[in-house]
Amino acid sequence: MIKVKLFDQEHEKDLEIEMNRFLENLDEKKLLDIKYNIAAIQEDEERQIYCFSAMVIYRG
Repeated sequence: MIKVKLFDQEHEKDLEIEMNRFLENLDEKKLLDIKYNIAAIQEDEERQIYCFSAMVIYRG
């Protein structure tokens, strides 16, 4: 069965830490792909919000 694990963080370092924790416990042979995305939203004139997200596709 193919499964996905979704990750979403405001800071890229937090995303990296969370994904590495998940990947430590995943057999490399089961990893199929990783999709990565960045979105930026202008909240107001002074503040911009970033969303760093990733999807790990693997065999479960």
